[in-house]
Amino acid sequence: MRLFKSFVPLFVILLILLYIYQVDEENANNPSLFHQIDSYIQSIKERPEVDFAIQKVEDGLHYLAEKIDPSTSQDLQTKQKIDKPNLNTPSEHTFSIHNIEMGDSKEEVEKQVGPAKRSSVNEYGVNWYAYHQNYQNFFMVAYDQNDKVAGLYTNQDLILSKLGVKMKDPKESVLQKLGKPIKNIQKGLVLYQIENKGEYHLFQVDNNYVTVFYDKHQNNTVTAVQIVSTQLERQKKEFFGEASKELKEGFEYQLFDLTNAARVKHGLSVLTWDDHVKLTARGHSSDMAQNHYFSHTNLEGMSPFDRMKEDNISFRAAGENLAAGQVSSIFAHEGLMNSLGHRKNILNTSFNSLGVGVAFDSESKPYYTENFLGN
Repeated sequence: MRLFKSFVPLFVILLILLYIYQVDEENANNPSLFHQIDSYIQSIKERPEVDFAIQKVEDGLHYLAEKIDPSTSQDLQTKQKIDKPNLNTPSEHTFSIHNIEMGDSKEEVEKQVGPAKRSSVNEYGVNWYAYHQNYQNFFMVAYDQNDKVAGLYTNQDLILSKLGVKMKDPKESVLQKLGKPIKNIQKGLVLYQIENKGEYHLFQVDNNYVTVFYDKHQNNTVTAVQIVSTQLERQKKEFFGEASKELKEGFEYQLFDLTNAARVKHGLSVLTWDDHVKLTARGHSSDMAQNHYFSHTNLEGMSPFDRMKEDNISFRAAGENLAAGQVSSIFAHEGLMNSLGHRKNILNTSFNSLGVGVAFDSESKPYYTENFLGN
């Protein structure tokens, strides 16, 4: 029976592929229709719940392979380990990530690494495109209106610099190589002071803003880098991005991807997306944003576990991470990784799924809730 059930999702996917092929054949002289269908399919694939379904199909294939030939199953598992790319010293700029530099074209990027796994709105009003292979060699790219690279981020060992800055460098070494960090940033007529408790430094390099994040639990060494062009930074007129449904979903998907990229970086399995507990997480974020508080216990005295049980969510293990006031999911995630209790949730081997919920208050300040489940 289990063998039969494993064939069902594979059969469904084959039917979909056959339909797409027929559409392609029937509309060879009508490319606009095919592009619309292709765009729709790509947007569906980017949703975490669809990614989870695809993963289930892959699990079924592994099960079938093991039943047919155990050595084949072992080969499939081995192939999941992806080699790190050979990194070359950047030719035009001080930094590169996965051999990609600021100003490169989207065509050049995707010729090198293939299409993005997901694109979602960020605080700059453009999209982060996430590239990875089951969260190995994970990085994100933002493109400007001309499809040129205007933003880069990674929390994996894909950084190369002409000045020798690299992953796991001590904070003191970074300061020696990059000089004095920026203490404030201006938005309109307001000058915002950067208060980061030493968890990151912001530098101006090559007419870009470069944020270097440090891991307090790994002797304050480099754990991630974000690069944003000056032009893109100036597009964001206020400290926080403009609240919207698209930005809320973007932050949720980005925090989910960042969490999985961190887990893979530490040798752990990826979490699957849970749409049910996402609603619980989103509800708590909304409650905190509307009622101006920040706590795992809501104003009715309910704990995270109470809220999950009220929403009919079953679990053997569960955890919750909260963050508020960070300008993006990147800053929220890096802050959570520097908080020992939150870090333990992110790297907990008892959890196998995650739902992320984001909400904004009246001033566009974001509230982030991560609900982890183990079943």
